[in-house]
Amino acid sequence: MQKRRADSAVLIYICLAAVLILGIRYFEEVVGWISRLWNVMFPLIMGLAIAYVLNIILVRVERFYFPGSKNRFINTSRRGVGIVVSILLILGIFALVGGLVIPELIKAFGLIGRNVPVFMEDVAVWLEEHSRVDAVKYLEGLDWDDLVQKAIAAARSGLGSVLGSTISVVGSVVGSVINFFIGLIFGIYILSGKEKLASQLRRILSAYVGRETVEKLRTVYHTADETFSSFIIGQCTEAVILGTLCTVGMLLLRFPYAPMIGAFIGATALIPIVGAYLGAAVGAFMILTVDPIKAVLFVLFIVVLQQLEGNLVYPKVVGSSIGLPGIWVLAAVTVGGGLMGIGGMLLGVPVAATAYKLLGKDVNRRNAARTSAENRRRENRQKQEEQRENARTEQLRKENSPKESFEKESGRMENSKGGKGRRKGV
Repeated sequence: MQKRRADSAVLIYICLAAVLILGIRYFEEVVGWISRLWNVMFPLIMGLAIAYVLNIILVRVERFYFPGSKNRFINTSRRGVGIVVSILLILGIFALVGGLVIPELIKAFGLIGRNVPVFMEDVAVWLEEHSRVDAVKYLEGLDWDDLVQKAIAAARSGLGSVLGSTISVVGSVVGSVINFFIGLIFGIYILSGKEKLASQLRRILSAYVGRETVEKLRTVYHTADETFSSFIIGQCTEAVILGTLCTVGMLLLRFPYAPMIGAFIGATALIPIVGAYLGAAVGAFMILTVDPIKAVLFVLFIVVLQQLEGNLVYPKVVGSSIGLPGIWVLAAVTVGGGLMGIGGMLLGVPVAATAYKLLGKDVNRRNAARTSAENRRRENRQKQEEQRENARTEQLRKENSPKESFEKESGRMENSKGGKGRRKGV
């Protein structure tokens, strides 16, 4: 039996080594195959993500939708109503933020567009006043035919690249929209039958995987589910608090664009650590178009607000819920952003928190098992020493007791008498 297990382990290692060598040898083909597989599976993965986020709201909506009712229609419609309400809530939040941010952004860029010609005229006047070169003679010495031909060639090449870029962008946008709706439909189907899907998954795991592996997978799932749900709820709560504080503070300090910038900073605060600063950069740029001094004061206000939020609000609302130290939060955001952009920033923290919790549980389990084994060995050694000490004590007690001494003396006398009798007989 042991030999068969050893042969199986050797065969598995050989197969893994062969797969690794083939992967290195055909690395580009493997990467291309993985990329195509990811593109095919992306709508389904997006559907799983949408279903998970909607489920956080769905569970709470179902608790308030006539709990304990025995009406058949209410019980039948509870899931459908919960899904619709969850989608409408998320769409309402996006519509609110977009309604506050987009019109003000359009106004700000319109203001910039109106001020650019005035700025260029001022620059031209300044150059004309301070320039030492005679502009008329310089312009007369230029080869205008050559310049026109170059401009036409640049316009043709630029037009082709613009058309190509436009087609590529339109195709990408259309593909993203299609993938989103496919993912949304897939997520709705998952939420509609989540209990049945969970039961089927448990049966499949029980049939093909050992009980110990099933328990490990269940531990990983529950840890990840707890971490991700706590992170999403905490991050949304923290974003609402930060956006509200920013809006109220800007209104008190009479900064322009207060509702818009507050909503935008609250939305970007969903990205841990760096999100609020990204929103603050956009807000400072918009205030700069109105009053540069207020833009500087706004930056100082955001720095103070972010320090208060990072030291008071974030540790209470998000930090305690995910249980991840600040240094690892920063590392997760940096690595996730470098690998996957904004999506990596959002997913990096809960993924790192899940790994951190699982590693902590495994370390505690191993240390507890090692401590328990050491305690058992220590107890066994103590028992053995006690047994040897008891045996030694019992031996000494027997040697020093009167009855034992009398029996020994009698035995010696009998032995001496037997020796004398034997000598007489001889």
